[in-house]
Amino acid sequence: MKKYHVDVIQYRGDYRSFGFQQGEWLKQSSLHPIYTNPNMAKKLRFSVDHAEAIQWINALFPQFLEELKGLAESLKLSLDQAIMHFSGYQQEWIRSGCSILTGDHFLVRNYDYHPKTYEGRFVLYQPKQGLATIGPSQRIVGRADGMNEKGLMTGYNFVNRRGSGDGFIPTIITRMILEQCQNNEEAIVLLKEVPHRVAFNYVLADRFGNRHVVEATSQAVRVKEDTVSTNHFDLLPEANRYHLADSQRRLAILRKQKQSLSKAEAYQVLNNRENEVFSEKYLQSAGTLHTTIYDVDSMNVGIGLGSNRVPTIFSFGEWLKGRNTWLKRVRGEINTEARMPYMDGL
Repeated sequence: MKKYHVDVIQYRGDYRSFGFQQGEWLKQSSLHPIYTNPNMAKKLRFSVDHAEAIQWINALFPQFLEELKGLAESLKLSLDQAIMHFSGYQQEWIRSGCSILTGDHFLVRNYDYHPKTYEGRFVLYQPKQGLATIGPSQRIVGRADGMNEKGLMTGYNFVNRRGSGDGFIPTIITRMILEQCQNNEEAIVLLKEVPHRVAFNYVLADRFGNRHVVEATSQAVRVKEDTVSTNHFDLLPEANRYHLADSQRRLAILRKQKQSLSKAEAYQVLNNRENEVFSEKYLQSAGTLHTTIYDVDSMNVGIGLGSNRVPTIFSFGEWLKGRNTWLKRVRGEINTEARMPYMDGL
């Protein structure tokens, strides 16, 4: 068993200062050399059209460019380097898992990936020109899942790398949604506008009770009303991977749950190992690294690290009133010995 943790990051302020502060945090992390060591940069297997990236960012999420400028200033990078590392445009994505279940005003998500990719950061951010958000970060400035101050919740499920195109990866798309959209309708419009790098399901749930799954590839975007999602498409089956058995198995488990499932019961469906949705396939890039639950009614957010864990609860509602959480770190353990570079070093 491996003990691990997530650090709680809280920030209120403009995007440029937030970017600068994230650079300062990154300097204290063992992940810092990934973004500043020239030898690390040479290992990147993708190239970025910087002018095209800036054009899309200005069109879809202009305030994010200020954040990238702040990061560049802190880390002493050029803006082009910051765009390459942090913009999420044209970056690569290895396969991953993930399961999502939504109910009456809540969303529960298992984030399944390789432990080496985890960054151990849980972020509460209130920008001056955007919606306040809460959720685990990924690739420093992106989000793995989250909820905003208007009660919009979202998470994503990997489907396929085949047929990838020029576009953004889901971590940045998730931030675009959370910091700019107030409901499912607005999020769907954005998902139809943004260029998608890789095929993903995006699950949306809002305070009005709307629940959708958006199937998105570099070639097409389709929308359906649904309450659950794993790692395959229904409306775009030609974009699926060849091996769907585990994704279909988990989806069947989620679909058989009763409609009146409580929030606590929904969390246990995904987090308790005996329910067979929580995954320990860590070396196959499909092990559950966290379970999150977002509750619109109470504006509470919970996160559990490892299986059969009672979630640690954050009162996002109180935080929105200006009361910072006293929580600094959440701890847990998972059944793996795989290295986690944010703790163990590169």
